[in-house]
Amino acid sequence: MAAVTLGPEGTYSHRATRAIADAEEIDFRQSVTSIVDAVAGGEYDRGVIPIENSIEGSVTESLDALAEYDVAVVREIVTPIRHALLAQSKGFETIASHSQALAQCRSYLESEYPDVALEAVASTAQGVEFAREDPSVAGIGHPANAENGNALEVLAEDIQDQDSNATRFFAIAPVEDRSTGGGKTTLVAYPNANYPGLLLELLEPFADRDINMTRVESRPSGRRLGDYVFHIDLEAGLYESRTIEAIEEIEGLSEDGWVRRLGSYDTEHVVD
Repeated sequence: MAAVTLGPEGTYSHRATRAIADAEEIDFRQSVTSIVDAVAGGEYDRGVIPIENSIEGSVTESLDALAEYDVAVVREIVTPIRHALLAQSKGFETIASHSQALAQCRSYLESEYPDVALEAVASTAQGVEFAREDPSVAGIGHPANAENGNALEVLAEDIQDQDSNATRFFAIAPVEDRSTGGGKTTLVAYPNANYPGLLLELLEPFADRDINMTRVESRPSGRRLGDYVFHIDLEAGLYESRTIEAIEEIEGLSEDGWVRRLGSYDTEHVVD
């Protein structure tokens, strides 16, 4: 099964992708949007993208890409995030990592390295590679990244602000692989409307049927100011009659817009 995720090798996305594909079948892209585009275009069987971190919240590029491209969500992968400070020595001047990793380690960095410059790069693994190539740069990533070559040492482990730090990833697939089975469902709804009580009307069909909504998030539609797309996660499968009935009500409210069923799926926890 050919899969694509955020690169280079060694990112947390890469570690999550290994749960669904063999190492030799994994390719890399530098942005979430390019991953979703490649899967939607049929270049890959699966793509793995980060959706939400327990500290920093949702990954907005992922939400926007799921609203733009027609793909299916077929699995949720949850993995703990263990950040380490990696460098050739203690004499670095810059710490480079993904913006979310820098934010997840904010307290540690402010306390231990208040005068060191922080540089946001495309991925944690890219920051580690910069550190491997340049002794003036340190990276933040999984401590195992120091094992890929002898240039780096682990200066500090578990530097994330909270021990409960974890990230949800979605395994996405072409639309023909969309499933109605699984304990969770993700929808994207664009009602193309704005009036008092609209959000309440979008929520009530699920509450009325005792469906737990684990996440509701709005993102700008890009069409006009104050116009939103809603991302909804449910603890119910698309095969359930109560889910089907609730979505039909949502579609009625969104008759001038659209509702996309991304699919039902189960959750896998990856501890590695």
